[in-house]
Amino acid sequence: MKRVVFPLLSLFMIGCGNDPLPKPKGYLRLDYPEAKYQKTDIPLPFTFEQNNLSDPIRKVKSLGSTKGIEVKYPKLKATIYLNYKTVTSTNLDSLLRDAQNLTQKHTMKADEISQNLYENIEQNVFGMLYEVGGNAASQSQFYVTDSINHFLSGSLYFYAKPNYDSIYPASEYLKNDIKRIMESIEWKK
Repeated sequence: MKRVVFPLLSLFMIGCGNDPLPKPKGYLRLDYPEAKYQKTDIPLPFTFEQNNLSDPIRKVKSLGSTKGIEVKYPKLKATIYLNYKTVTSTNLDSLLRDAQNLTQKHTMKADEISQNLYENIEQNVFGMLYEVGGNAASQSQFYVTDSINHFLSGSLYFYAKPNYDSIYPASEYLKNDIKRIMESIEWKK
């Protein structure tokens, strides 16, 4: 009897190891082509460098005193919306407040919002880039101004339900495009 019980007991002890654990979810690795930029030619009082991965800008939309353009990225299923307003002696404070409030509306879904100050004294371009972490509707927002005549704000939106893990690679790629837009802004005389 001992000869039968001992081997069975040994097998039972050896067979009882750690509980099996499910494998973590895997995510696609998304690689995007190296960005190549060209200067835009749009009927607005500024120019900037646009990524060749985006569609050409076809039209300017007007809504009252705001003029808007869309920089569309069909392969990334995203659009950077740019809105331009002329600065007057009385509206700069409200334009800045509106741009900042738009970002703050994402705090309910955002894990974090970081601010990066931008300043190009040579080109007279000053602004702020907001990076929104988490499942917010917009992952990046910004504004630039010369504080005298021009005010441009922009927001990045994806054509999908916000899932930060899934859109992170595209969001990082487009954040670099937004930085390039800010850095390449030139106000027309």
